[in-house]
Amino acid sequence: MKRICLAALLVMALAGTCLAEEPTVFFTKDISPAGLMAIYNSLGREATGNVGVKLSTGEAGNTHYLSPDLIKDLVQKVNGTIIECNTAYGGSRASTAMHKQVAEDHGFTKIAKVDIMDEEGEISLPATGGIHLKEDVVGSHFKNYDFVLVLSHFKGHAMGGFGGALKNISIGIASSRGKVIIHTAGTKDSGSIWYDNQDAFLESMAEAAKAVSDSLDGGKKIMYISVMNHLSVDCDCDGNPAKPDMHDIGILGSLDPVALDQACVDLVYKAPDSKSLINRIESRHGIHTVEHAAAIGLGSRVYNFVSID
Repeated sequence: MKRICLAALLVMALAGTCLAEEPTVFFTKDISPAGLMAIYNSLGREATGNVGVKLSTGEAGNTHYLSPDLIKDLVQKVNGTIIECNTAYGGSRASTAMHKQVAEDHGFTKIAKVDIMDEEGEISLPATGGIHLKEDVVGSHFKNYDFVLVLSHFKGHAMGGFGGALKNISIGIASSRGKVIIHTAGTKDSGSIWYDNQDAFLESMAEAAKAVSDSLDGGKKIMYISVMNHLSVDCDCDGNPAKPDMHDIGILGSLDPVALDQACVDLVYKAPDSKSLINRIESRHGIHTVEHAAAIGLGSRVYNFVSID
């Protein structure tokens, strides 16, 4: 099945992009270790070298994060290290020691090494092609990884509308200070993450995501898988999230993070019981992150949808 977005077609036409180059998004309804492995194998890209597996370890009290039992086989297949950075909003993961304790409590240290990448400082990645950020400040350990496998739990988010692949590699890989820079569209590097220009924040997430992709051999050393289960309107960073009121959907994967997030949003809109999550996305203008990511050349909102079931 092919999903065509009129706005994306116009952007592509202006850029002279050929529809034959549309990315593929693979899908399975099978939310299991086998289903996750099948999506990985479908992507046709092998995670090699020192592999970082980027996911959210989840705030203390949250139970919606990706289960270690679900991801164990894939993480160990690629001999991956789970990578995270500390938060900028306080909570139970604001310092490395606390963050490591939460990772242990949630079962992640039982399946792989866990690296809090800003434990020893931060580095700057060039951010090009955008309108807000000139740099993306990430954990210093990020430079130690040859390849990043992005495992995202797709769900709602109180600030971004939704959290998927783009948020996972932007806010998720940014150091605590880098998170403030993104949240405030480059206007501050310390203090509160609350900012009064919502679209500028969303655009900055897209620009930071592009900086990460660009740094990994122009996007050739990164791949993206998103799990659509426990679809709360709240993020895994919320210690007391709203109970999901819609059904689980499946697992999706792509080499294009823009296509992947767009496909996840499209499946939410097609679901008959997704009113709450749609309201959360629209109330935060969440789709604008995807729009801006496509506009700056990170990926395509037009994609081929392939079920492997």
